[in-house]
Amino acid sequence: MSIPFVQYQESADFIRSKLGTFVPKVAMILGSGLGFLGDVVEDPIRVPYGEIPHFKVSTAPGHKGQLVFGTLRGQKVAVMQGRMHHYEGYSYEEVAYAVRVLRLLGCDTLIVTNAAGGVNLNFKAGDLMLITDQIKIFMESPLRGENLPEFGPRFPDSTHLYTPALQDLARKAAADLGIELKEGVYMYFPGPQYETPAEVRFARIAGADAVGMSTAPEVITAGHCGMQVLGFTLVSNLAAGILDQPLSEQEVLDAAEACKDKFSRLVLECLGRL
Repeated sequence: MSIPFVQYQESADFIRSKLGTFVPKVAMILGSGLGFLGDVVEDPIRVPYGEIPHFKVSTAPGHKGQLVFGTLRGQKVAVMQGRMHHYEGYSYEEVAYAVRVLRLLGCDTLIVTNAAGGVNLNFKAGDLMLITDQIKIFMESPLRGENLPEFGPRFPDSTHLYTPALQDLARKAAADLGIELKEGVYMYFPGPQYETPAEVRFARIAGADAVGMSTAPEVITAGHCGMQVLGFTLVSNLAAGILDQPLSEQEVLDAAEACKDKFSRLVLECLGRL
């Protein structure tokens, strides 16, 4: 499929009618169990996904399904409390739809977070990982179909999808806060089933440090739009086959709850330094 540019405009125009003179600069996509940062936005303007023309609704556990506009650490932000996933039945273009809308609204920076399984054997549950690169080799790109030159070129470069200068900013912020920050490559799997032990071994051989079911489509789209990107993974559990125990949604949510303070301090510090 190929969504026409006019639909993105209609979505942006509807949201703009709710914002008045407010223009967001930093978009934030908060994943499973991590949407609490949207609750501390100052002077919030909340827009449920279901009210926005052409928007899809997030159905994943722990996702509130709304945009929150306001101020965090002096930055004008647009916070997505919940994201869309391919496993919910959406195309990759639909999964990344909101990124393009937020770009039209004025956002030039994207902060993405997710909860994922640790593949790196030096990781443990509760670690925070700075995403330095990503692997997405399954199924099609969110840029498949007619290119929309209003957003970017037909064949965009992917050398630095995660902005090096923002990675440096995050390293310094973590060091100043005394927070241990792992670094690594995030590998996308479509889900909704968790990865098999064999797939986890494959991911490790391919150079991945964590595996998850989100983030990569949105980041590809943000790169196409010319946005700067900063990404973090909460290692909610060790991936399948490492500890030989079953994985569950509740494990992800429990890990996110346990790391709320550490995670929020790091992201807010990074926001304040942009």
